[in-house]
Order: sequence, then structure tokens, then C-alpha cells
Amino acid sequence: MSLTKINESLVYLKSIHPSNPKLGIVLGSGLGIYVDHIEQKTIIPYKDIPHFKKTSVEGHAGALIFGKVHGVEVVALQGRFHPYEGHTMEEIVHPIRVFKALGVQSVILTNASGGINADFHPGDLVAISDHINLSGKNPLVGPNLNEIGVRFPDMSEAYNEELREVIIASAKKVGATIKAGVYCSVLGPSYETPAEIRMLKILGADLVGMSTVPEVIAAHHAGLKVAAVACVTNYAAGIKKEKLSHDDVKKVAEKAMLGFANILTETILELKKRGLV
Repeated sequence: MSLTKINESLVYLKSIHPSNPKLGIVLGSGLGIYVDHIEQKTIIPYKDIPHFKKTSVEGHAGALIFGKVHGVEVVALQGRFHPYEGHTMEEIVHPIRVFKALGVQSVILTNASGGINADFHPGDLVAISDHINLSGKNPLVGPNLNEIGVRFPDMSEAYNEELREVIIASAKKVGATIKAGVYCSVLGPSYETPAEIRMLKILGADLVGMSTVPEVIAAHHAGLKVAAVACVTNYAAGIKKEKLSHDDVKKVAEKAMLGFANILTETILELKKRGLV
């Protein structure tokens, strides 16, 4: 049934815009305004696409965008779906599998995260090097989609080293700073307790959030190269004596947008030069 849904989404999108993008982008909380940097845009609301769900989180516009950056054909998701919204894992990763069907070969994901590492501060950008999945969910549970990937995909390099190196080099080229760290995914929607953050720090997590990992697993399962950039929007619970709110998360992400936009645009140019997109 899932393959049928993927094909139905694909047929609709192709009828609107017969593009063959090689790069997919997922824009998380507060980062969706990157679409202003995409040229020759075709914007398709999720509500119009078969089997795409409606976003319910502020800062997630809910649209798929075809367009070009430095002449490179891209497809971007302006907003994502989360388990805490009540969506199934199949629904959450459906857009990633549609990316694959469209011909996408590499995907760059972004998110808003809480900083656990003492060296990470609100506004920092972090290239994710690995993750810890504590959400209790995995999009590959159930019958395997053999047409997409193997039953037991290797995750020893879930985040492609070459893509990450290009992102870090691109940040340096545009005069921006980007750090590297391990992301921990939790279910949400409540923020973590200080005790939970102390536990995550012991486990080796530098960042914590409520997204990204299901998409990374599904993309890796489908044979896509994956990179992810987190925007540290707040100190995780207990790091500082301050309350956490989604409004603050969105505001900090939007302030970090300029640096992020420059890095992502330069990254796409460098990937083009290397023949990777």
C-alpha cells in the first residue's frame, strides 16, 4: 500500500512540475524562509498532494517547493511532520520516499534543537555527525519495502561524511561558523526535564530535538546521501535557569537564518562543482 501512495504522490507532483531534482531539502522550525533564496519556484501546498498530511506546528508552513539554486534543481519541504502530532511513521517519512521517487540522490535536513553541549549557544549552527534515537519509534518497523531498501540497513555512516565536509567548508568560505555534534531524538511534545538532559549528556548527546531521525533512517534506507544541520535555538532544560517556549525557538531560528542561508547556498554551489548534484 505504501508504494501505491508514493506513486500517487509522484504522479500528482509530476503533473504539476516535471522536474528531476537531485537534491532534497527539509526546512525545520523557523528555517522555512530559506525558500526566498530558491529561484523559479513552483509552490505546492501539502494539502493538495495525495497522502501528504497537514502541518500543525507554528513555523512549519506546509508546502513543497520545486526550484533552482545556482542552477541546481532542488525540491524543498517547507515544514515537516512529527510523531507528537499524531502522525504515523509511514506518514512522517512519506515525503522522503517521494524524494527518492522523484530522483533525489542527496538530502539536507535542518531542525531547531536544544543545546546540551556547554560550547553550544542559541543561534549556533551545528552539522550533525551522528544521532541517538530515544523516541521509541523507527520508520522501518513493519513489512520491509524491498523495492526501496534492505530489511536491515547499516547505519554506521547515517550522515554522509563528504556532504558534511562540504557544509563545513562552505561555512568557512562565507565567513560563518558551524560546529559538529551528536543529535538525540526524543518523542515530545513536552520539553525534557533537567534530569533527562543530564542523562542525555552522559550518553554523549550534544543536541536534543523531536524530529529528523525518522527522516534520516528512511533516507538512508532508500540509499540517499544524508546531511543535517541543526540550529541551536535554546539551552536544553537545566543548562540555564530559563523557561523554554516554542515562540523563542522560532525567533532564534529566524535570526540565525541569514548565516544558514549563506551556508546552504554555498553548499549547493560546491556540490554542483563536485558533480554531486
